[in-house]
Amino acid sequence: MKKYTFLVFHRDYESFLRRLRDEGVLHVARKAASEASVEQLEQQEELRASINQTLRQAESYLVDDASPLESDNKDLTAEQIQSLLADFASLVSEEKALEQSVAETLQQAQQMSVWGDFSSERLEQIESAGYHIQYFSCPKSQFDEAWVQLYNAFVIAEQRGVTYFVTVNKANEVFDIVADELHPGSKSSSQLRLEAQGLEHLKVAKTAQLQAWALANLTKLRQAAKQTDLMIEWKRVNSSTTALADDTISMLVGFCPIDKCESLRQMLDQQHIYYIEEDPTEEDETPIKLHNNWFTRMFECLTGMYGWPVYGEFDPTPILAPFFLLFFALCMGDAGYGILLIIFGILTAKKKINIEMFEGLGPIITTLGVGTLVVGFFLGTFFGIDLYTASWVPESLKHLMIKGEVAGYDIQMVMALCIGVVHICLAMTIKAISYTKRFGFRRNVSTWGWLLLILGALVVGILSLTEVFSAQVAKYVLIAIGAISALGIYIFNTPGRNPLINIGAGLWDTYNMATGILGDVLSYIRLYALGLAGGMLGGAFNSLATMVLGETPNAFTWVGFLLIIIIGHLLNLCMSALGAFVHPLRLSFVEYFKNSGYEGKGELYAPFKK
Repeated sequence: MKKYTFLVFHRDYESFLRRLRDEGVLHVARKAASEASVEQLEQQEELRASINQTLRQAESYLVDDASPLESDNKDLTAEQIQSLLADFASLVSEEKALEQSVAETLQQAQQMSVWGDFSSERLEQIESAGYHIQYFSCPKSQFDEAWVQLYNAFVIAEQRGVTYFVTVNKANEVFDIVADELHPGSKSSSQLRLEAQGLEHLKVAKTAQLQAWALANLTKLRQAAKQTDLMIEWKRVNSSTTALADDTISMLVGFCPIDKCESLRQMLDQQHIYYIEEDPTEEDETPIKLHNNWFTRMFECLTGMYGWPVYGEFDPTPILAPFFLLFFALCMGDAGYGILLIIFGILTAKKKINIEMFEGLGPIITTLGVGTLVVGFFLGTFFGIDLYTASWVPESLKHLMIKGEVAGYDIQMVMALCIGVVHICLAMTIKAISYTKRFGFRRNVSTWGWLLLILGALVVGILSLTEVFSAQVAKYVLIAIGAISALGIYIFNTPGRNPLINIGAGLWDTYNMATGILGDVLSYIRLYALGLAGGMLGGAFNSLATMVLGETPNAFTWVGFLLIIIIGHLLNLCMSALGAFVHPLRLSFVEYFKNSGYEGKGELYAPFKK
């Protein structure tokens, strides 16, 4: 990146910004905005949120992905945008009101069904003749037959142990009856159902009106969204401008990638703009532009969840990508589930499955599925079946599977711990190299000391176990490594500082490393535990389904077998996938990032452009 500082005469500033936006290569450095600017930005962002929400709703009304009508691409006025939003909101509100009315009317019809069909006109005639009809209910056991004579009661229905009855008496007659008085409507159940049908037709008509509105106005809404985005970005750039020399000069600071600088210089020279080009310093909040290949680019979303690297910091994505894939596959640990993930990922990428939370993640899901398929085969698990013990699996394939023990421990658990050691050592190596590049060797002597001690001890231990080093040679090499590391950790950790303070700081660092590294390595056992748990649960569903099938299967037992297999493995797949996403992410964000010194406080390069 190159840092640019522009000084522009205030009358030429707006045209300069337009040319800068057309060029589309400068990332404008943000600065604290005034209260008025913040308020304007908030208003525009609220408008954009409203437009985006309306867009999502309106797109759902398109019939069979029909193409909206084209517009003239003219900028819409603020009044036109508000009118579009208000029109759609009004139509949606009317549709929701009709939908609610249909539901309420059907509920009333259900409640009135106990009273049977009756004529509202006849009820009005009875009331006008001076009679008063009252509606009651009570438990069947509490209904008194004497009420028929005393209060002129008529039993209408008996449902679920409740008696529903009415009394017909002169309007001026008052009596006290031990029952719950009800107040049903004047319309019968059949009348209410007919009314609900009429409301449903109105709702269908309103939905058709919304579909027509979406077809006619979606393009305008999309244009309004683009306009609002441009307006927000324009206001942000203006709020990042500094006024100088009694507001006659406008100063703007920004950053441009080196490969884009030549086109920017040509534009500036044509416009006769005064500018200063320089290398950014550590104090500058310089944006970063990631350069990853097709594979690691899929995993940039995971890096973004934690935070982007600062300028000059090591991009963790190339390391995060293969290790996250390996960790995910180990946690899933089932080749059959890998096949399902591949299918799901391909269908998501091809828009055959449209789930909002997985939008744009089809390629990475497919890649994780391939990793799970490969690792699941080597672990010997296929839909909960232990391939190593299956008689139908060729012996030649079984020899490829990772089974057995190391020093009395399951080889897969030992492998998970070894992967953790490699991951943490790699993180410490990257930290030493990255910090030395950014801050110099003198400020990172302690970092190199710890790396030499841990990595050197591991290498010497491996060479000793493989008998490349004799015990005597290994002893002297370890003493030399320990002595050199101790100097870096305890004496020269901060050059120029009091040696006693350095020793104290080294002792505190030793305590943190001794407790932290051990806990970090042990955290990687989860890679073994999650894969084991998923495989055992899948095997349990298989056993349960086999028990239901029995020795003499029939149509009913086959149905039960299939239900348990499908529902059980689907449930196990979802739980395993959740764990396989969360725990590798934790190993990356906590164990790896902590030991690699990754900060993740950077900002992505976002040029000012249309």
